[in-house]
Amino acid sequence: MVCADGYNAGVDPVNYAARVLSAGPICDHCLGQQFARLGHGLTGRDRGRLLRGQASHRVPYGVRGGLPCWVCGNTFDRVENWAARALEAVDAYAFGTFLFGVRLSPRLEATQEHLSRTFPSPWAEPIRREINRCLGRAFEKLLARQGRSATVDFTRPDVRFTVDLEQETVELQVASVCFTGRYRKLVRGIPQTHWPCRTCGGRGCETCKGSGKQYPESVEELIVPTLVNACRGSGGHLHGAGREDVDARMLGRGRPFVVEILEPKRRTIDLSEVADAVHRAAEGRVEVAEMAPAHPETIEHIKNASADKRYRMRVNFERPVAEDALSRALAELLGQIQQRTPTRVRHRRADLVRERTVHTATGELLSPKAAEIEVHCGGGLYVKELISGDDEATQPNLSALLGVHARVTELDVLEVLDSTA
Repeated sequence: MVCADGYNAGVDPVNYAARVLSAGPICDHCLGQQFARLGHGLTGRDRGRLLRGQASHRVPYGVRGGLPCWVCGNTFDRVENWAARALEAVDAYAFGTFLFGVRLSPRLEATQEHLSRTFPSPWAEPIRREINRCLGRAFEKLLARQGRSATVDFTRPDVRFTVDLEQETVELQVASVCFTGRYRKLVRGIPQTHWPCRTCGGRGCETCKGSGKQYPESVEELIVPTLVNACRGSGGHLHGAGREDVDARMLGRGRPFVVEILEPKRRTIDLSEVADAVHRAAEGRVEVAEMAPAHPETIEHIKNASADKRYRMRVNFERPVAEDALSRALAELLGQIQQRTPTRVRHRRADLVRERTVHTATGELLSPKAAEIEVHCGGGLYVKELISGDDEATQPNLSALLGVHARVTELDVLEVLDSTA
């Protein structure tokens, strides 16, 4: 690599260091950062100190000292202070991993660019990396003095600090903590998540009695607060593997879900105690089971899952139906179903025709005009419309096969058959 004046920096690192030193007072960190890819087991400051000693006799007027570094302005002298402020900011939080990042000041950006342009080095790396490493080492030392420890995590640290060199601020970001499980909804009339009032859009009105909610409670509101309290978080969200209708129960092993807790102060909790607390608070309306810590990536897995399901329905017929006619019609439902987005959800889902599958369909009459029917089907099938036909938007459908209009009056989800079932 050739400098602006024709000097070949690749020939001799010591000569290169001497040329950098001749440009003005520079700290060991900034000098060593120009040689970051040379040597192993050395800090940037160690590299700078060694090269300064080796190159000092080649600098005509000696190595100037006692003046601010012309590159960083002695930024590294403030590292311990920033690390201390980071420790203070995170004092209330439990964490096992961390990461530092910096926002360079415009001046430091400019001098770094000038240094790289004037003295291009094949061994250099950006100065922000050296600052980040120094911050991390200083932070670990402060933790050790308190008898604590944490490790650097470059992918998803529990806590992340951003030091703004221009504003002299230390910002803290706390990663969410996630827990997976299954919920059972044992009563009807409860949505999975908070549902804003249709009349006021959540602002509060006479219809919703000022609550801003269409329904007084949700599965999310019966589960999440207990986890938020246990983790001492600032809030939380429930992510379900699909959702059942408000008027449907969720039975069997329950529906898989992930709860994401925001800004938790505690990351490890007793999940059996949490489950018991949810049961007490929900008073028999909702239960949770199979709870375990989860990776944040589980959220996308849960939300994108398309699991088979088993349903049980109470179905009423407009006119009397014979047992053998019901059996024949149910047998004809097996296989591929062409289902246009149901009328009741077209306001929130794309209006498309989708292919779904019915694996089994069985039933028995409770009376000439009522039956109990069980269906095992692939994910994404709207079973109410499989029965009613939804003005022929679902083909085939039980109403058309019987020649008698049918509608679901009660619906239970018996199983969500995911890969662990």
